[in-house]
Amino acid sequence: MRTHRIALIRGDGIGPELVEAAVAVLGAVAGQDYRLDYVEVDAGADTYRRTGTACSAENLELLRTGVDATLKGPVGLPDVRLPDGTEAGLLGGVLRVGLDLFANIRPVTLLPGVTSALAGRAAGDIDYVIVRENTEGLYASRGKGVGNRWAVSDTLMTTREGTLRVCRRAFELARERGKSGKSGTVTCVDKSNVLRSHALFRDVFREVAQDYPDIGTEFLYADAAAQALVLRPHEFDVLVMENFLGDVLSDLGGATVGGISVCPSGNLGERVAYFEPIHGSAPDLAGRGLANPVGQILAAALMLDHLGHHRDGARIRRALDTALASGRVRITAEGAAVGGPAAVADALVSLLDEESR
Repeated sequence: MRTHRIALIRGDGIGPELVEAAVAVLGAVAGQDYRLDYVEVDAGADTYRRTGTACSAENLELLRTGVDATLKGPVGLPDVRLPDGTEAGLLGGVLRVGLDLFANIRPVTLLPGVTSALAGRAAGDIDYVIVRENTEGLYASRGKGVGNRWAVSDTLMTTREGTLRVCRRAFELARERGKSGKSGTVTCVDKSNVLRSHALFRDVFREVAQDYPDIGTEFLYADAAAQALVLRPHEFDVLVMENFLGDVLSDLGGATVGGISVCPSGNLGERVAYFEPIHGSAPDLAGRGLANPVGQILAAALMLDHLGHHRDGARIRRALDTALASGRVRITAEGAAVGGPAAVADALVSLLDEESR
């Protein structure tokens, strides 16, 4: 039996209970052809408070070379701050840049039993993926802004190689989605009418598109894309964009499918990957039986896809769809899960066990 070594970063706030729910669901599908061997990794805001670093060099190297994938809960605590006043303990820059995870894959899907903020939308009407460049763009200036009390400059950096690889990943994803009936179209989102860096992004996108004649292309300025994701979300398949734009527009997309609590993500490099929900740690909800683990559980399903176990990733998504459609799992209008993470995990484990009998 094959064994996958999986790092667990349980995170802060609601993170530990979300990860616990995801691990329970993974346990209901693993075990026939493979097993998951978990390695606990101490990282996040509480880690920073105790040790002075959000993730040690040793643990970063473990994530790079010692595991097959990482499942991460949300991190961050509002009272844990760096000397400059910004939030400490966040791992986005540490892991994405430190592990060269250049593509952030963010599916936006309207699930059964979840009410969209857009009138008249039903499950399946919204089903697209934002591919966010993960190591460059405006966020390359994280911690490197130059200025004083009167003015600060943050530099937006775009490179040809960085854009080539994220665009290739977007086109490959569109090709894979096309096999399951999606449109097979990639939309380039930018502000190339204003920014030279985004003009380069668009030029490189066009260059990559020539290698994928079977994939359709579309170009949208970011402000037009924000409108289109509200007015015609059903028309999109895969969208690729600069780091900051991907951060903003994926949250907009989340608002149209019941909130960001139901949205997973995968951070992918050439050989290393970690998976997480796109939302924060919501410490005010911790331990209250309100946290929604759907994004975390779907991130676990993405991890199984990455490990080559597509059948089991699909089983988790199918069980979630069934649970939501039948009312065995209920999400409130505010995005909370009725009964909290444990109740959701129990419902999915029960459905997966029934399917296995």
